[in-house]
This record gives sequence, C-alpha cells and structure tokens, in this order.
Amino acid sequence: MNAPNPTLITFTRGEGTDHQGRMIHDLWSLPPFWLEHTHDYIQWLFPIPEAGRFNGFAPLLSEADRAAFADDDALRANQRRSLDVMLAFFGLTRDGQTIQALPELNMREHIWLKRGGHNHLRISRIIRSLHLCHQPELAAAFQQAVIEIGTTQGVVAEPSVAYWRAANRS
Repeated sequence: MNAPNPTLITFTRGEGTDHQGRMIHDLWSLPPFWLEHTHDYIQWLFPIPEAGRFNGFAPLLSEADRAAFADDDALRANQRRSLDVMLAFFGLTRDGQTIQALPELNMREHIWLKRGGHNHLRISRIIRSLHLCHQPELAAAFQQAVIEIGTTQGVVAEPSVAYWRAANRS
C-alpha cells in the first residue's frame, strides 16, 4: 500500500491548506451563500476515489488515505465537523449518530429539496466519503435522513434517491 496523500491528510487534520490556500477551519466558518455558490471545497471535506467534474485540483481518496482515517480519530472527528457544517447548510442537524431536520427546514430556502441540482451530487459524495472513511453509521444515518426528508418534505426525484441509496457501497 502506498503512503497516504500528505496534502489531504494534513488538510483534514487542520494543519495544511487546500489548492486555494484555505484551511479546513476557514471552510467551516463560511456562510451558506458561499457554500452554495462555491464548488471546489466539497471534494476536500469529503474525498472519494473518483475525480469530480468541478475540482481537478482535489486529491483522490486512496486506500492508504482510507487506512489513515481508520487509524486516526482526529481525521474522523474533523470529517464529522465538516458534516455538521454541511448539515446546517442543508437544514439538518446531528445528535451523535442521529440526523434530523431542523424546524426551519423548508423547500423555499433549502434548494436540495427540489428536483436535481449540484447539492444532490454533494449529498452522494458525502454519503460515499463517510462510508469510505470509516464512518459507516454516519453515512447510513445521513443517507436515511436525506431519502426520508427529501421524498416526504421535498420533491427529490428518484434518480437522485437511487444515487443516494447506492452511495454507501465500497
């Protein structure tokens, strides 16, 4: 097995920067407008082995990186903090391994509750990354929450739901 990607690992630990010179804590403090309209950060917070179409500079998650997440509580804790940031953006909240809608969740303000869009891709990525980075319970909880909420409180189309269902497979 190769060594973990030092750029990804140091970024996730909060010791290094992404391709734009941002540290993970910088991303955690950004407002919802920025999170919605910027497309090159999610790949850093939630790495997967496949390249995304919005950020060719983001590192890909390797087997060595997965092993680093398995062995390092700080990496998993920082990914959970990133999840909490994105949950708030989506109008959701987490209590341990339970994810639920915030009282103010509504279709008008939370664009992910509509058909299609880049936030559905972000959701798929988050589920997959959590699963691959040794947080399968959180991946399953997020998956269950977005499917249930998206199909009962929103109008999420079946193709997006199908991607979400498949996202937590290795």
